[in-house]
Amino acid sequence: MEKNILEHGLNFNRRRFLSRLSLGLGSVALGSLLIPDLFTGAMEEAGLPPGIPDFAPKAKRVIYLFQNGAPSQLESFDYKPKLREMMGQELPASIRGNQRLTGMTAGQSSFPLVGSYYDFKQYGQSRAWISDLFPHTAKVVDDICIIKSMHTEAINHDPALTFFQTGAQQGNRPSMGAWLSYGLGSENKNLPAFTVLLSRGKGNGQGVYSKLWTNGFLDSTHQGVQFSSGEDPVLYLKDPEGLNRFERRKMLDKLAEMNEMSYQEFNDPEINAKVQQYEMAYRMQTAVPEVTDISKEPDDIIKLYGPDCLVPGTFAANCLLARKLSENGVRFVQLYHQGWDQHGNLPNEMAGQAKDVDQASAALITDLKQRGLLDETLVIWGGEFGRTNYSQGAMTKDNYGRDHHPRCFSIWMAGGGIKPGVYGESDEFGYNIIKDPVHVNDFHATVLNQLGLNHEKLTFKHLGRRYRLTDVAGTVIKDIIA
Repeated sequence: MEKNILEHGLNFNRRRFLSRLSLGLGSVALGSLLIPDLFTGAMEEAGLPPGIPDFAPKAKRVIYLFQNGAPSQLESFDYKPKLREMMGQELPASIRGNQRLTGMTAGQSSFPLVGSYYDFKQYGQSRAWISDLFPHTAKVVDDICIIKSMHTEAINHDPALTFFQTGAQQGNRPSMGAWLSYGLGSENKNLPAFTVLLSRGKGNGQGVYSKLWTNGFLDSTHQGVQFSSGEDPVLYLKDPEGLNRFERRKMLDKLAEMNEMSYQEFNDPEINAKVQQYEMAYRMQTAVPEVTDISKEPDDIIKLYGPDCLVPGTFAANCLLARKLSENGVRFVQLYHQGWDQHGNLPNEMAGQAKDVDQASAALITDLKQRGLLDETLVIWGGEFGRTNYSQGAMTKDNYGRDHHPRCFSIWMAGGGIKPGVYGESDEFGYNIIKDPVHVNDFHATVLNQLGLNHEKLTFKHLGRRYRLTDVAGTVIKDIIA
């Protein structure tokens, strides 16, 4: 990468590190312990020194509980009694304005308002309104920040989901986890910096694809590693039959020699990336079975997460695994829980979805907190957009659906230096934002900020342009930072 790559806010390099400490060989030893790659040259090749943030971070790692398909804010965290009062009445034209609709409801002749089938109550010091669908989340409300003023431009699932994960509605951009791996490196050399866990609920599902955890144009060592629920958590990690660990070590050493010759001839950085991936896989052979083993978890933890945590591939099992991965230094753990696309039969389907995730989501907060890890772990819960205040198609009080609504929806964040409470406000119809709007770019800027990264400085030059997660926008939401 070019020598004039944007330097970190600390202006940290080897010469500056040594001159500041002024302790001769002792400084060299300390530097190699604190930052293992400091004297290898790998940092200059990567462009930015892994492990050295721009400023003091509030969080060290992220667990993102992505609710794929877009849960309705009107049945979860944004209480709107007005919708019950006006049940069946037409959405006022002044509220809707000229906002874009999907092809599924643009042709509707009427837009009947529909209030939530479920009741809400206030909880915690913030007196936050939470639906009866989320009783466990209500118990940890004083640890979470509910943002009720999220908005995005994307109105369909794939671009909206891609936007949240990569900062762009089109594919082939690095995902959030890849950017963090690139900017901060790994805390544990025996595990990947970025891991992905998938689960599926009982509701109508939207697919997730590997482009969501891609490295994009970054080095391939930064791509997410998917853990499966099968016998082998990471595929192709075991040694082939007839090959023992000693022989595999010899094979990798010989392969590294051959790749080094290739690199000297072609100077392709992807060759070195492949060598690093082979070495990581070798180290993971020991680390992965240990971190994925929950047999040693005490009964009180199993009870906390619920019996589903013993069933591999469930949301609860993935939440427990996320805690273990994070506890062992994985920088970014991404969960995708599918099944939130309720265009019809919403009260029924959403009840099942909420039951799948409510206890485990709250358990993760409690578990991290009692281990002293919540302060340094940023937990995020939410989908790609919200849901309309009017019914899609025919409706009754206990059977209705909601279309996509990108203009106003809710997510929550916890730990990692985020201040608990409620932020932002929608109008009485839950349709437009009237206070403290938060765009996806602002969300990304804030996440990076909590990890000590200036979103305007975390860049990578590709095809003649410097790219970043927040593209050319984004403002840190300072009011939610503790």
